[in-house]
Amino acid sequence: MKQLILGGARSGKSAIAERLATESDSQVLYIATATSGDGEMAERIAKHRQRRPDHWLLTEEPVHLAATLKQQAREGLCILVDCLTLWLTNIMFMDEGRHFQVEMDALLKTLPELPGEIIMVSNEVGLGIVPMGEMTRQFQDESGLLHQNVAAVCDRVVLTVAGLPHTLKGEKL
Repeated sequence: MKQLILGGARSGKSAIAERLATESDSQVLYIATATSGDGEMAERIAKHRQRRPDHWLLTEEPVHLAATLKQQAREGLCILVDCLTLWLTNIMFMDEGRHFQVEMDALLKTLPELPGEIIMVSNEVGLGIVPMGEMTRQFQDESGLLHQNVAAVCDRVVLTVAGLPHTLKGEKL
């Protein structure tokens, strides 16, 4: 099963994804895409680490998500990716975006073929005001397209608002 858990900042999306992973009765591999570029982000990462069970496996992969998923995915394993929008930021700004389309295409090609359970968390950033800057508008556009493409291959898509899951596609939570 492939699931996409969307929501705004502090909406509870990661907690829902972590609950689903725990309930899967499978070994869990947490793929973290964040990089600790500043003190505030380092604090966020630390909070996520504290919430995760010690027996979960961890891979930190900020760029080559498709390759990591392809290498790790197998039956009996639940992979939780947190989060797609941080990964998107990483690939958009890496090497002035030269590898952006390669990494994006690789993820969208690989995702439908993966065995096991995949839970992906992502920030829904397209519900607010259109940003003024070119780069932030491009990010908002690309994240919207990413979500559409990932949602198309997922069995379940959930929008999280105020800690409450709203199932958009598939079996209700």
